[in-house]
Amino acid sequence: MTRTGTTALTLSEEIRQRFDEFSRSQKDVGQYIVDHLEEAAFHTAEELARRANTSSSTVVRFAQALGFEGFPELQASARDEYRRARENGAATAELTTQPLFPIDQTEFETALGADHANMAETARKVDRDEVAAAVDLISRAERIVLCGTDQMAFFASYLRHLLMLLDLRAEVVASPSQEGLAKLGRVDDKTVMVGFSAGRPHPLVVRAIKLGRNRRAATIAIADATLSEVAKLADHKLYYSSNSPAYVRSHSALLALIQALAFGVYALDESAYSDRIKAFKLK
Repeated sequence: MTRTGTTALTLSEEIRQRFDEFSRSQKDVGQYIVDHLEEAAFHTAEELARRANTSSSTVVRFAQALGFEGFPELQASARDEYRRARENGAATAELTTQPLFPIDQTEFETALGADHANMAETARKVDRDEVAAAVDLISRAERIVLCGTDQMAFFASYLRHLLMLLDLRAEVVASPSQEGLAKLGRVDDKTVMVGFSAGRPHPLVVRAIKLGRNRRAATIAIADATLSEVAKLADHKLYYSSNSPAYVRSHSALLALIQALAFGVYALDESAYSDRIKAFKLK
């Protein structure tokens, strides 16, 4: 397929529309571009590949799958969409924000600056209605299952700690062990299933969300890609930005989102939850 240049769709819209056509590695590129358009517009194919956790050849093949001759043509389309968004006022906040550090940033400052941008991006993109729905479901749940593997297991455990302080029953599934599968086996329609994902979701997390849907449990995805498989499967999704110039993803916005989510539950009935926290600490 050759792209004619007359399509009425923006680059992001076309990626969303054709997302299911792509290979797994191409989906990694596509979902990263949709959530980080400015990077596709101004970074090299190599840098974009690094941030999407794939290869530069995959980035080029993805561009060709969209009908572009190569990455430069895709980048031109990304720049055009980004420019139009700025002209329409979508990036006013970015334009008026003073830089945090001098132009000759150190690596340390660059990483801190990226985290600052991730927090702002998360705040802009997270959906208030989705947050309210997640807070309500968690506050009323008889049982909460938090599924996250590898690094995500830490954040699942931290959310469990915050919810346990509020005397809410929460369990963590961090691996396909016998114990973990047994916890999943007890999922029912009174359970709230929360899946954590960074980049391509782990098969266990996808399986957990699918199981929750099949058993009529409420499902919530916490993911750094709006086109993530777990986000598409879950009833509700909470997005966070994880962009980083370093060799690992940034989790600062994820940590903030988790704490804000727990605080949202607490704020529903501060006096009651305060008593529960006091009782928990006295145990």
